[in-house]
Parts: sequence; C-alpha cells; structure tokens
Amino acid sequence: MRYEIRSIGPWTGPTTWDRQPSSRFRAKWQSTLDLLGRETELLGASLVVLQIDVREGDIRRDGMLRVNALTDSPRVRVSFDSRHGPLTYATDAYEERDRGDPPGWQANIRAIALALEALRAVDRYGVSRTGEQYRGWRAIEAGSGPQVSLDQAAQLLAAEGLPAGTTAQILTDKAVRDDAYRRAARVHHPDAGGDSGMFRRITEARELLDAAADLTGVSR
Repeated sequence: MRYEIRSIGPWTGPTTWDRQPSSRFRAKWQSTLDLLGRETELLGASLVVLQIDVREGDIRRDGMLRVNALTDSPRVRVSFDSRHGPLTYATDAYEERDRGDPPGWQANIRAIALALEALRAVDRYGVSRTGEQYRGWRAIEAGSGPQVSLDQAAQLLAAEGLPAGTTAQILTDKAVRDDAYRRAARVHHPDAGGDSGMFRRITEARELLDAAADLTGVSR
C-alpha cells in the first residue's frame, strides 16, 4: 500500500464522548498497515491518505511521521479513491489509557481497516454487486441538488428551529437525531403540505447518519 500521513485539520467527523481503550487492539502497527493495504487495494485504491491530529512540522517531507511526533488527540481520517468513488472514514472511538497501550490514533486506523473488511464481507454471497454498502461513506445526492456530507446532513436535520450545538449531538446521539428527524418530517412531509423533494432529502440524511453511526460505534 502506498500511503502518506497528513495533518487532520478541522474535525468534521462525529465526536465520541465515551471513548474505548485502545488496548482492545494489540496488533502491531505493521499488521494494521497490511490489513488496511489489502482492503483498500481490493477496492482499487492506489494512494491512501491517513490524516492524524499532529502539527505539520511533525510530518517528514516524504509524508511519514517523525519518530518523536506527538498527537493532540486520537482522531483520524482515512481517505482514498476507489472503484466506487472517493471514500472517507473518520473516527475517534479509541484512546490510549495506560502505558504500553497502542497509540489511540493507530487503534482508530485499525478500527477503520476492520470496518472495511466487514463491509467487503457483504459481497460474500453476491447480494451486493454495485458497492451499496459503501454508499454511506460517499456524499449522497438529493435529486439533482448538491451532494451532502455527514456534517451537512446533520445541519439539514437541525434546520427546524433547534438550538445551537444540536448539529454535533445529531452526529453522535441517536435519540437527538431521531427527534430532529421527527421535527423536520412534520414540516416537510407531503401529507402535511410539505415539499416531497425536501422530505426525501431529510430521510436520506437520517439514513446516512444512522449508517455512519452504526459503523463507527458512536451512536448511543
């Protein structure tokens, strides 16, 4: 696998408030790279970008991490071009708790690699032939309108008079997400005089966010 490390920049993924210990994963870093390499290559990727929470100065010119680099958080984002289109996975579900535990960012990259392996298993019996299981990790199209990211999907559900800060909760808390959807559905459902296109958009947004939460384990 050809990969390079970049600074993660602003965090747009869901925030995990109850992170799990990285000790769940005892595999060596090379084993994680091998697993990620196998899964991304099977998807047709030629370059995998690993974004972690480090300063730009901690990344060498060849795109690798300096030996003494320190991360500010365990947040990671893995991105690559695949035969199903550009795919991006982000999580901060695991953190280092005790001395000797794997670094949190490495555990989170392994979690993504294992998720990719699980998604590929959906194809095992020939049920999925066009990569439907990866749809939640691509931008979704709402009719002929613009594509919608996870963050934009949360903003779409939060648009109906919800208080500031609700968007972040929609990404991480299923109860808040369901309540936001019900509020939006009451306004936009065609039976209530709403626009059918907008109702379809908010329904797709909720499905996208639910799928993302299930795969990253952040839904509570």
